[in-house]
Amino acid sequence: MTEDPYVAHRSLLFTVAYEMLGSAADAEDVLQESWLRWADVDRSQVRDPRAYLVRTVTRQALNRLRAMSRRREDYVGEWLPEPLLTSPDVAEDIELAENVSIAMLTVLETLGPTERAVFVLREVFDMPYGEIAQAVGKSAAAVRQIARRAREHVAARRPRVQVSRSEQQAVVERFLAALRTGQLQELLDVMAPDVVLIADGGGIAAAAPAPVHGAELVAKMLARPDRVVSAVWLNGAPAGRIEIDGRLAAVSLVVENGKVTRIHAIANPRKLTRLDEPAELAR
Repeated sequence: MTEDPYVAHRSLLFTVAYEMLGSAADAEDVLQESWLRWADVDRSQVRDPRAYLVRTVTRQALNRLRAMSRRREDYVGEWLPEPLLTSPDVAEDIELAENVSIAMLTVLETLGPTERAVFVLREVFDMPYGEIAQAVGKSAAAVRQIARRAREHVAARRPRVQVSRSEQQAVVERFLAALRTGQLQELLDVMAPDVVLIADGGGIAAAAPAPVHGAELVAKMLARPDRVVSAVWLNGAPAGRIEIDGRLAAVSLVVENGKVTRIHAIANPRKLTRLDEPAELAR
């Protein structure tokens, strides 16, 4: 039997929905809704199942993204994307790894729903403007303009200095080693003076309610020895998994010029349910 196109493209569809929503749980809900619609379709009328399924997922993700805006407004403290455990192989696709990174997903949060959908479909999945237009309900000309604005918006906010995978891994390992010892000076040595810590506890776990700026303040918050620190791959990049008194947190880092410039710490337990089994991401 020929494999059902939905099953064949499920990893791609999940990646599209996750990129648009920043939440694996919401992405799974979108896939379930899309599957129900696919099950009712006359397959003989579908010329390109992959494109049809991507359009369906995009529309469902857009509906959910618009509905989620109020939920995000009411969120306690800083909101960060839900981290995904990934295999090191994801990092081999440099563009995919960059676009599913916690840093990039955080930038995408600053786009409007349609802008985000257009950016993801064009820049990450290289879809033709005509197909994107069908997915978002706009003309191809309008989609081109939206894509240009979205690219400029993202370019102004993403990390300006791209580092190699080996440099990123080396700096992350130094940072995690400093966390294990809890030594203040070791932490200061690996962080840029203007480092920023953003923590997401969701009102459930203890977390700074606003971004913390400056190496000294951040180091004082992190310098404690009573934790278990392990290296993991999250969202296509080396990262950290931290356990403190039975509580779990995930840490993703932005590295520039050999120093940590931004720390994303996710402690909301509702966002940490996917750290035991690697997610399947695909373009």
